[in-house]
Amino acid sequence: MTFLRNLWNDEQGQDLIEYTLLMAFVALASAALFLGAGGSIKGIWTSTNSQLTAANTSAS
Repeated sequence: MTFLRNLWNDEQGQDLIEYTLLMAFVALASAALFLGAGGSIKGIWTSTNSQLTAANTSAS
């Protein structure tokens, strides 16, 4: 019984679990940000490509 009580009160791995949860939250937030920004980045590339194509056509 003493072993179980000591195991229950042991906080040695608590920091590791907290940092792991924090890293998981940061990874999920970053993934959501990248997925949300993907559409706007695609729009920027499309607009830039159209402008470069138009400039190339008028320069020829």
